[in-house]
Amino acid sequence: MPVQTSDQKWAAQAAGGDESAFRELYRAYIRPVYWIAHGILGSAPDAEDVAQETFVAAWRKLPGFELQGESILPWLATICRFQAANRLRQKRRDQAHTADAMDENLPATVSVEDQVITSALAERIAQEVGSLSELDREIFRLCAAEGYAYQAAAKELGVSHAVVRNRLSRVRTRLRGAVKEASEA
Repeated sequence: MPVQTSDQKWAAQAAGGDESAFRELYRAYIRPVYWIAHGILGSAPDAEDVAQETFVAAWRKLPGFELQGESILPWLATICRFQAANRLRQKRRDQAHTADAMDENLPATVSVEDQVITSALAERIAQEVGSLSELDREIFRLCAAEGYAYQAAAKELGVSHAVVRNRLSRVRTRLRGAVKEASEA
């Protein structure tokens, strides 16, 4: 019997109504989802709203969801992109109905090509994170996704500050390589 990843376990439990399992998914992925939204919208307040809307939509959709890979991030990224596109359309409708001048800073509608690229990139990052050792995945989750300081992550994992700093540096270099590789493909 294959071993379940924590995402698979949390998703299955959350699909059954377990709010604490959903909170674990939220904690693990709120930052990446926020940055995807921010990249599309270019506005911190809108990105915060869309990140929250993404998780509300995910909670509703989880009972019918079956995780295909090890990470739930590609699925969340897809929901986020749709929520962000909806936000952009709503802003445009609102602006069309006001006498004020159009906001020139609004990004263009997200193209299908950009959505595919973002989805492929999220999948590539999830694959790369999934291939890390358990310790490296935990260091990445704590520091990059949950915002732990090196010392706090070291204490949580029972390793030294230097181990966290060095391993996270290697993980980031590896992920940058994967992102560059995916963007050149």
